[in-house]
Amino acid sequence: MRRHAPATLRNREPIAAVLAETLPARGLVLEVASGSGEHAAFFAERFPDLTWQPSDPDTDALASIADWCAGLANVPPPLALDAAEAAWPATAADAILCVNMVHISPWEATLGLMAGAGRLLTPGAPLILYGPYRQRDVPTAESNEAFDVSLKSRNPAWGLRHVEDVSAAAAACGLLLERIVAMPANNLSLVFRRES
Repeated sequence: MRRHAPATLRNREPIAAVLAETLPARGLVLEVASGSGEHAAFFAERFPDLTWQPSDPDTDALASIADWCAGLANVPPPLALDAAEAAWPATAADAILCVNMVHISPWEATLGLMAGAGRLLTPGAPLILYGPYRQRDVPTAESNEAFDVSLKSRNPAWGLRHVEDVSAAAAACGLLLERIVAMPANNLSLVFRRES
């Protein structure tokens, strides 16, 4: 039942470094679109004082997440959560993490993610995104341009998003962009904070 995403091994340490600077010491982290569950298992072990709540809309992904996280005391069973839906099976979070969803989903999923984060996060709490993005007035790496073409060939509703568009959607839900962190392989981490 375990799925394997090869990129996880390459990006988990850089993402963990951003998380170490951003996450609260204790509380609940909701991971939206946990995919295979490898990140959830790795980060739950890396941050044992946090409760790590994985989620995904896909039934097979939920089974993989449960398998990867089996035996980890700080990981509850994964939630069936579709970011684009108005109702989420979670009511509060001290932080939200979303890795590699924004470009592999319709724009409505990003809008739903921001709305959900605006509802669930307490003032000052972070929303952390990771993935490839475009930035206006910043040249996009050739590898990301090729990836964008590949994504759109698989689904026209997918594709790399502009940081500025994501930030505007976040701001409309009370989430302000705090910083942009350059990551390996032409990816970015975007750290937002819920307004107080």
